[in-house]
Amino acid sequence: MFHDILLLIIGLCLILAGGNYLTDGAQSVARRFGISPLVIGLTVVAFGSSTPDLAVSLFSTIEGKSQLALGDVVGANIFDLLLVVGIMALVSPVPISADMRRISLPMLFLSGVALFVCGDDSLFDSTPDIVSRTDGIMLMGFFIIFLCITWTLAHRRNDDTRMLRPDRSISQKSETEQRPPMKIWLAIVCIVGGLAALVAGGNWIVDGASGIAHRAGLSEAMIGLTVVAFGSSVPDLATSVIAAVKRQPGIALGNVIGSCIFNALMCIGVCAIARPLDAAHISVVDFGTLMTAGLVIWISGLAGKRMITRTEGGGLVAAYIAYMVYVIITG
Repeated sequence: MFHDILLLIIGLCLILAGGNYLTDGAQSVARRFGISPLVIGLTVVAFGSSTPDLAVSLFSTIEGKSQLALGDVVGANIFDLLLVVGIMALVSPVPISADMRRISLPMLFLSGVALFVCGDDSLFDSTPDIVSRTDGIMLMGFFIIFLCITWTLAHRRNDDTRMLRPDRSISQKSETEQRPPMKIWLAIVCIVGGLAALVAGGNWIVDGASGIAHRAGLSEAMIGLTVVAFGSSVPDLATSVIAAVKRQPGIALGNVIGSCIFNALMCIGVCAIARPLDAAHISVVDFGTLMTAGLVIWISGLAGKRMITRTEGGGLVAAYIAYMVYVIITG
C-alpha cells in the first residue's frame, strides 16, 4: 500500500511540472510560427497528454482486458469534459472561439456518437456489444479527417497572421505577448520534457491507483471507468488548468477537446484494429453521459456569451460527481 501511495505522489509532482513546461513550450512555438494556440492545443498538447490513455488502452487490449481499455477511454473523456472543463471554468471563464464552435466541438460530438454506435450494438442490432476491426477502421478514418481539418485550419491561421498589420501598441498587448518567445531549441526541450513527465507521471498514477483499487476489491470495468480513467486523465487536468491560470484558453480548451477526439477515434480505433473490444460492460448511461457532455459544451459555445461561465463550470463538476455516484452504486 505504501508503494502505491508513493507512486501517486511522485506521479502527481511529475504531471504538474510537465504540464507547466509543456504549456510554456507550446505557447512559445505558437507565437514564433504564427500558429493559433487552439491548433497547438488540439494537436501537440492533446496528443502528448493523451499518450497515457493510448498506452493503457493498447496494453490492456493486447493482454485481453478490453473492458479496461474501453472503460478507460469512456471514463477519461467524461472526466475531461465534465470535471476538467468545469474546473477550468471555475478558475476563469473559458471563451469558445469561432473555429472551436464550427469545427472542433461538432467533431467532438460526432466522436461520441460514433463511439456509442460502435460500442452498443445490442441497442441498434441484436448482436453482442463488440467494437470490431471494421469499427476501428471507421474510427481511424474519422480521426484522419479531423487531422486534415486541423491542418487546414493551421495553414489558414498562419496565412491570416502574416497578412495582419502590427497596429497594436505594446501597451495593448498582454503580458505574455510582451515577453520575447524563448529560443526554438529551448521550446522543443520544454515540449519533449513536459510530454515525457506527463507520460511517466500518468503511468505511475495509474499503477498506484490501480494497486489501491485492486486491494479494495473493485471490478475491472469499474476500475477502467473510474480509477484508471482518472489517473490517465490527470495530465489533461494539469495541462489545462495550468494553461487556464496562465490565460491561454486556446491551449487549455484545445487540449481537452483534442484529447477527447484522440481518445475516442485514435485510441479505440487502434485498439479495435489490434483486437476487437468487448463493450458489454459499458452501459447506455456511460455512452449517453459522454455524448451529452459534448453537446452541452457545444451549446455553451453557440448561446449567450459564447463562453463557459463559472456557473456552467459548477454545473459540469456537479454532473461529474452525480455520474461517479451512479457508477459506484451500480458497480
